[in-house]
Amino acid sequence: MRLFILGLGYSALHFVRKHGGGFSHLAGTVRDPAQRNDLAGIELHAFCGSLPSRETVEQVRDADVLLVSIPPGSTGDPAIAAFGDVLAAGRRKIVYLSTIGVYGDHGGGWVDESTPPQATLDRARLRVAAEQAWMDVAHGNAAILRLAGIYGPGRNALATLRAGTARRIIKPGQVFNRIHVEDIASAIMATIRHGSGGTWNVCDDEPAPPQDVIAYAAKLMGVAPPPEEAFATAELSPMARSFYASSARVSNATLKRELGVALAHPTYRHGLDALWRAGEGR
Repeated sequence: MRLFILGLGYSALHFVRKHGGGFSHLAGTVRDPAQRNDLAGIELHAFCGSLPSRETVEQVRDADVLLVSIPPGSTGDPAIAAFGDVLAAGRRKIVYLSTIGVYGDHGGGWVDESTPPQATLDRARLRVAAEQAWMDVAHGNAAILRLAGIYGPGRNALATLRAGTARRIIKPGQVFNRIHVEDIASAIMATIRHGSGGTWNVCDDEPAPPQDVIAYAAKLMGVAPPPEEAFATAELSPMARSFYASSARVSNATLKRELGVALAHPTYRHGLDALWRAGEGR
């Protein structure tokens, strides 16, 4: 199979490192190929939402699998705008990386794929529209993966504690969902092997208050956790504060049942334990 990745970011790159050997050809887009020396073995194409080159269009046309991790913009999905004609003309497996943010706030209650999106933030509404647009392009056969908060090597509570940037923001009743990037890679591969499209939540088994994750990481490191800060009075950017506007416990039961995904890191403790053993935060 030939794989083309629209947006070689953190999750997509980990997927290639874990499963790239299963494809006969690997190619993808970055904003500036000259600035990326960490992508050996991947044919790089420049794309930042403008008119793509003929070579890039040809690679998209010839791909058997298209992995999309470019977020939508204020006017819609830039990849569909750029490649819409060639996408509509052929049939290929499309995997679109979305976000559980489309569910909005449920006061800490449980949601699953049958829960209608109730996005109130602009970025979440754009995601809902992008999901539907990719389903339309794929004639209903796209795999929509709604990702929880992503962590993994270089991006985790151990690293932020070591850097001195970790904070324990306390908002009573607040829970976040998270997923290790290794498990995202497994979910992507499972959808590629799956016979049809659909929508799946990609998160671990245990939604938890964010301060608990920081406290556990500090325990692993043998350091004192940062002081607690009340959400109401904490100095936060508008973007950071907006993440606390939604609280929901997201179920991954459909991911396990329909795609057979077995999580390598079913809780944040499993994930942080593995990262600590690998040398993170030291």
